[in-house]
Order: sequence, then C-alpha cells, then structure tokens
Amino acid sequence: MSQSMIPAAKPIIGDEEREAVDRVLRSGMIAQGPEVATFEKEFAEVLVDGQTCVAVNSGTSGLHLGLLAAGVGPGDEVIVPSFTFAATANSVALTGATPVFADIEPDFYCLDPESVRAAITPRTKAIMPVHLYGHPANMAALQKLADEHDLLLFEDAAQAHGAMLDGRRVGSFGTFAMFSLYPTKNMTSGEGGMVSCATEDVARNVRLLRNQGMERQYANEVIGFNARMTDVHAAIGRVQLTKVEGWTATRRSNADFLSAHLEGVVVPAVAPGATHVYHQYTIRVPEDRDRVVQALREEHGVGCGVYYPIPNHRLESLAHFAPDLHLPRTEEAAAQVISLPVHPSLSAEDLDRIVNSVNSVVKAGA
Repeated sequence: MSQSMIPAAKPIIGDEEREAVDRVLRSGMIAQGPEVATFEKEFAEVLVDGQTCVAVNSGTSGLHLGLLAAGVGPGDEVIVPSFTFAATANSVALTGATPVFADIEPDFYCLDPESVRAAITPRTKAIMPVHLYGHPANMAALQKLADEHDLLLFEDAAQAHGAMLDGRRVGSFGTFAMFSLYPTKNMTSGEGGMVSCATEDVARNVRLLRNQGMERQYANEVIGFNARMTDVHAAIGRVQLTKVEGWTATRRSNADFLSAHLEGVVVPAVAPGATHVYHQYTIRVPEDRDRVVQALREEHGVGCGVYYPIPNHRLESLAHFAPDLHLPRTEEAAAQVISLPVHPSLSAEDLDRIVNSVNSVVKAGA
C-alpha cells in the first residue's frame, strides 16, 4: 500500500488550544477552578439550552456519578442497550444496580421502545438510551414508557454533541445526560465528561460526588470520588466549544457526500425530526464485513472502525447479567457495521478515495 492512511478519527488541536493551555499553566491554577466553572456555563449555553452542567474527568465518571446522583443503587435495574460501548452498562453495575439489556431499532441503532417495554420489571428504576453514533434515540416513545411505569429517564449522549430531535437538543430530555470529551469525540477537552442536569438537586449531588463529597473544603457530606476536571482540560474544551458547530456542519456535509455516492452498502438512515451529528458514519455490509474492513485498511489505506463487534450481553465482564439473552437486531448489527471517516480534517480527495475504495471492495466481493 503506497497511499497514506486516511485516519478513522482525528482530534483537531490547534494553536488556540495550545495558547489556552499555556494561559492556564502560567496562571498557576491547574486543578479544578475558574476555567472549569466557565466551561460548564458555556457548554450549557451552547449545547443544552442553558441546563445546568457539571464537568468531570471522564464520560464514564459522568454516567456513574449521574446515576448515583439520581438515586440508582443496589436492588435497582436500569434498562440499557447492548449495542454500545461497555461504559454504559459498566456505570450501572458500578452503582450496585443491574444493567438490563434491550434490543435496538435496526435503522438508527438506538434502543427499541418495544424491547424496552418487554424488559421492564418491578425492579426497574430507569431507562438509559444511548444516542449512538450521534443519532438521537426515540425519546418521545421512551419518555412515554417512563411515564407509564413511573421510571426515570437518563441519556448517554457521549457521541451526540449538538444532536437534536424535533427541535430539542439531546441532553435536555432526561434527569441527567452525559457527554464524553474523549479525544475522538466531536469535541474534546483532552479527556473529560460533562453532565447535564435537569434539577439543581441532581447537579449538587454530582458536584458533591466528584469532589470527595465536599461542597465546602473539609466539610464532607457524603462519600465521594475524585472525579474533578482540571482547568487545563477545561481550557481546551472551551476553545473546542467555539468550533464544534462548524465541525458538525462539515461532518454532516461529508456524510451527505458519502451517502450520495456509496454503492452496495446500507448507508445511515435519519429519523424524521432528527439531526444526526455523525460522530460515526456507519454503514452496513450484509455479507463478509470483516473482509471489507481488512481490504479498506490494508489495500486502500482507508481507516475504518467496527463499533461494536461484541454486544455487551456477550462480553465476559457483563454476560453474567443476561446469560441466556438473545437480541437478534443487536447481534445482526454487530456482525455487519463499519464506520467510515467523516471527520472535518478530510479533503475532497479523501472523500472521493473513501467512496471509490468502498465501492471497489464491495463490488469485488459481490
């Protein structure tokens, strides 16, 4: 392979981010401080319609602390998708509660409300959908279910910065929502997470839990964690926040180009009223997916990912929660999906190469 590799994902870190970090380092205030507080307010204004936000040191911490802050614990069940990264179910298990896996809608890869309905038991405390790949889950149907059964509704919005449903931003539906700020997400703080909270009580609980149970120094109210974000990371996040809407527009344009020109694969669908932000541009290859992935990487230099090849309910770490469970749409998706690059760093030549490579590889296997 003589061509340079087109990366599957690429964090965009520029001079503005470097200058922001230098500014914080020169200030001498490196741990959680004024930069974090400002980042929380700016994130709220830009991405969740002003809803109170609390910054933490990772997306997983955000889920874990959000669940605890909402009162989830031993004896409870939380319904989650199996087709997602393990952090979703892990965070439930870390509270002492039980993750209960439900199937997905085949077109949008998010929780299927009817599968959720079938999974509800007297121990069910909450439903926690994932806005997978940047496509919003069916929040209206899930909220209706939650209301019918007196359940809480949370959001794993790790991949969905700026996604919308019927004009409403994801992260503003549930008791809490978590956004990841990991380097490969649509925006980053280097590492970190942001918890959007529907009430001040939940926000205060998350603040206590992230800081050893303290709101005032040495006045520990609850047993907590060290899950604080640093001012260094917040400074990066603040700069990225000014760019994420433009980057999202580029992602959507790149996705439209791929969808218009790819052949022999199933391109991503978008639900009516949904705004997809394409953290991942995910196609389906019904036959011989692994051959296609290998050929794209090794013969054409097109970086691509498979998210997620092993459903959570089949993972060694989580299978004991559902030893006999069969989720047909989840398992089919896990065997067929490929995520192609649509990140803002791509050139027009890169996009042409991705299209030509996929079409060539799929046709060769037909």
